Order: sequence, then structure tokens, then C-alpha cells
Amino acid sequence: MNDIFTAEVAVIGGGPAGLVAAIALATAGVDTLLIAPPAEPDHRTTALLAGSVTALETLGVWPACVPHAAPLRKIRLIDATRRLIRAPEVLFAAVEIGLDAFGHNIENRHLIAALEARAGALKLPRIVGTALSIASDTTGVTIKYTDGEARVRLIIGADGRRSLCRAAAGIGTNRRSYPQTALTLNLAHARPHDDTSTEFHTESGPFTLVPLPGRRSSLVCVLDPAHAAGLAAMNDAELSREIERRAHSLLGAMNVEPGRGIFPLAIETADSFACGRIALVGEAAHVVPPIGAQGLNLGLRDGAAVAELVADAQRQNLDIGAPEVLARYDTQRRADVMSRSIAVDLLNRSLLTDFLPAQGARGLSLYLVDRIGPLRRALMREGVAPAASQPRLMRGEIV
Repeated sequence: MNDIFTAEVAVIGGGPAGLVAAIALATAGVDTLLIAPPAEPDHRTTALLAGSVTALETLGVWPACVPHAAPLRKIRLIDATRRLIRAPEVLFAAVEIGLDAFGHNIENRHLIAALEARAGALKLPRIVGTALSIASDTTGVTIKYTDGEARVRLIIGADGRRSLCRAAAGIGTNRRSYPQTALTLNLAHARPHDDTSTEFHTESGPFTLVPLPGRRSSLVCVLDPAHAAGLAAMNDAELSREIERRAHSLLGAMNVEPGRGIFPLAIETADSFACGRIALVGEAAHVVPPIGAQGLNLGLRDGAAVAELVADAQRQNLDIGAPEVLARYDTQRRADVMSRSIAVDLLNRSLLTDFLPAQGARGLSLYLVDRIGPLRRALMREGVAPAASQPRLMRGEIV
């Protein structure tokens, strides 16, 4: 008996990485089904780097994001430790590498709303529900969900760090926890941020203020678990004063907004990014601490890369879920993910260590970056648009 397919591809998960993959595939003419529950309220923000913004522009999503996004024209690093060896303050300016901004910061709720609106405009078929079981075989994948069943040639698993798709593919992970917890929230402040993201480096981790529209910013404050719990337990007035103190009153008086998040830090990478007609994107494939704006930008590059490979395979009349296609995806994404994960890990560990030579190496590195223009510009370019990992969408081309 011949298989009867519901669609060519099913994207499971409705976060930004999954929605970008689904929209890119639909735009390329690939028969795509989205399976995802309704979006949950999300007060977190994402600093979208320039390549991610270009991808959203190419997909027709960015116009709906613009009113809610703030440009990141400068990035300031300040050593706020009290150690013997301290790094110099470093300021990166986007204009130095010919960009108006390194990227834009946007609340996730506005980003997801814009992506969902675009998916709706494309009439992308969607099952509003949760996948209950997934079983793959040599010709396709069967998905059982609350009200039925679907059969596809390929699944794109965008279902988060506790991924059913990853488990169904039999893919393990390599995980390492940090002795740190991140507190995230949004706040208003008295002074303008001047489109500048400021990252204070402390002994417990980064304390980062990222611009939002108006006199507002998002905060990621990395602390040891006990201090993070203490801050999270404060009332709004107490927490506002404490954040202003930790920010050295750089932006004046502060007022925290509703919607605090608190979560332990860890780094986790899947042993493979694709297997058995299942390709993983976003946090189903990798979890990176919220340092350096890497996590979601990596996920968007995942979504763009898998859409590009699938669209190319379909144009060549190849099996889009074939092992060769999935192997190419794994190879393409692994170098990008591993290099970014290592960089974030090294930066984080350099803040936590009391080993003087390591502190000296960190200080010297930042001194050289501050003083040597070509090195600084090369670092900025690679941070915003990695040369070896730019899918066509990130270059402004339809997949």
C-alpha cells in the first residue's frame, strides 16, 4: 500500500525558530504543516543580530516588528569586578563596520505575533495542539496528536529543550550546568539608553541592559542561585533600587515591569542535529546561556538552513528526509553551534574564575580588542554575521 502523506514537512513547535523554518518552507513552495499549541505569554526579549533581521525582512515579517524593536548601535563592556586584574572598558560601534545597528532588541511576544501573522497571511496549515507520539520509518514519519494523526516525509523539531522530537529520533545530549541563575525582566528608566547595550562583568556573571523602545530596557542579571532567589523575592520598589545600584545609576532611577523570569544556567548540545527523518532546530538542538545574544540567533540560523536544504532537495526531486540531506544539515550547523557555545562558555568561565593568569588573559584580550582596530572590526563582523554560517535568508535571498 502506498503512503498517504498529509504534507511533505511538519514543523513541531511554534517558537521563533520553528516559525521561521515553516514560513521559509511555505514561501519556497514546500507543502508544510505547523503543529503547535497557542503561544504562551513571554515577557523575555531577543537581541536579533543583523543577519536575523535580514532574514525576517526577506520573509516579510520585519515590518510588523519595527514599531516594537530598538536598534543596538553600540555595545559597551564594563569590568565591574573588584579583582586585582581588571579589563579596560570597551565600546563597539556598528558604524565602524558600516552598519546602522548590530541588530535590534524586541520582546518575544511581539516577535512571535509578527511571525504568526505572516504564517496566517501565507495560509500555512496549522494544527493547534501538541504532538503526543512520533514514529519514523524508511519512507516517512507518523505523528499522533490530540485530535488525529499526520503522515509526513520530514519533521522539523522545534519543540524546546525537553524535545519529544529529539527523544523520538533517539538522540542524546551533552549537558553541563553552571553554578549560576539568570534573572530576566524589563524595566523603565529615567535616562535615555542612546541605543547602547551595556554589559557589566561581575564575579557572578554578566549584568546586561539591552535597549527597548523609549526609555526602557531588558535586563539579564546572572548571579549565584542564592542571590538570584533573594532578588526575585524582592517587591518591585526594592528590586528597582537594587538594579539601579548594580547599574551604577547609569540610566538613572528604574522601575521594573511585571513579568520576571528566573532559570538556572546550563549549556546543552544534541549529539546529532538530525536523524531518522527528524531535524532539530533551536533549543531542541542546543541550549546556550543568555550571554552575547547567541541562543535564539543560532536557532533562527537553524531554521533558515534546514529550510534551504529541504527546498533545494525538493527542486532536485530528491527525498527531502533522506539521510544525505540530514547529514548535510548536521554538518552545516554543528560548526556554527559549537564555535558559539565554546565562546560563550569561555567568556562565562573567565568571569567566574579566581585564577589570576586567566583573569590576566581576559584583561589583555579586551585591551588588544580596544586598541587594535582591525582586530576589533573583525570580531564585530564575525559576531554579527559569521562568515561560514550564513544561510541564504540571512543574506537577503529567498530559500
